[in-house]
Amino acid sequence: MKTIRSNKFSLILAAFMALPFFTNGQSDVKFVNEFLNIGVGARAHGMFGSVTATTNDITSAYWNPAGLSQVNEEAQFSAMHASWFGGIANYDYLGYGKLFSEKNQSFGSITLIRMGIDNIPNTLNLIGPDGTINYDNVLEFSAADYALFLSYGQNLGTSGLSIGGSAKVISRSIGSFGSALGFGFDFGLMYKKGRFEFGLMGRDITTTLNNWSFTFTPEEQLVFERTGNEIPISSTELALPKIILGGAYRLGNSENISYLIEADVRLSTDGTESGIFSGDKIAVDPSIGFELGYNQRLFIRVGVGNLQRTINETSTTERSLEFQPNIGLGLKLGKAHIDYALTNIGSVSGVLVSHIFSLKIDFN
Repeated sequence: MKTIRSNKFSLILAAFMALPFFTNGQSDVKFVNEFLNIGVGARAHGMFGSVTATTNDITSAYWNPAGLSQVNEEAQFSAMHASWFGGIANYDYLGYGKLFSEKNQSFGSITLIRMGIDNIPNTLNLIGPDGTINYDNVLEFSAADYALFLSYGQNLGTSGLSIGGSAKVISRSIGSFGSALGFGFDFGLMYKKGRFEFGLMGRDITTTLNNWSFTFTPEEQLVFERTGNEIPISSTELALPKIILGGAYRLGNSENISYLIEADVRLSTDGTESGIFSGDKIAVDPSIGFELGYNQRLFIRVGVGNLQRTINETSTTERSLEFQPNIGLGLKLGKAHIDYALTNIGSVSGVLVSHIFSLKIDFN
């Protein structure tokens, strides 16, 4: 029999709080759908997500759907898995896309993303009305977030301009207690001129709504009240539009060596003020990525981002500059692409401890 103390109830509440905060009939516009800010594909993670202008594979459905028009294969499949917070949280991604027309290089795809915390003990019914403890009443549940993308991208003639868009459906759940359903749209542009490449990504351009609903039995509500915890109620969350601008330059390529450098700037109004250029109304988060390729088969990647002004430990009136570096490797073996990135997603310190692997397969 497992030994589970009554204070495990606090861990369940912590799992609730790991998801966006719930408000009493009001709309919350901060930290909504944070799992969709992580990103897919180890190549992009190795460059700290600085791929808005140069993404050219199936993962473009997330980073910039206009990049789907750059896929040169008849079809592509991609998958990624990562475990974070000591294996507590799992992040999974699957993507499949197919060429619609060679004339305008139109390409469509479907993407599924899941982030979940599984096997959470439900101790709401651990202590009975008479004060007795019954471990048989302890069940397990999952807190999971899902997102389904339907994406499309195509070239606009020979002008070097491409467009793309994604319609996304979001489903979130906390066991049988609460669930949310949301809808949103992303839009992207890409432009190429010589060695220069530019990209614009509008995420949640129409504002993405998440409508939460909760169901608790009277007995479960009583447990919340006895432990001094607020009972979550039905509410609406708003994910405000975000704009990502990217500019890239291919430094040149010899017979075997290729170079790529890209800088991105993310503009948001979600209320975060830790960014180096952030204010009360807007946050500006820059990042930069570099990729060195050999014979189009081996790739080395470096990215820098997450520039923040943090409070000095010795003086609260002073702030210091911090940033996060990422590194990555890529290997192409025939039709298979294997990518790896080392980041600190899910870390409680600045140490790079998150290992991300992804696989991509081309179909001719």
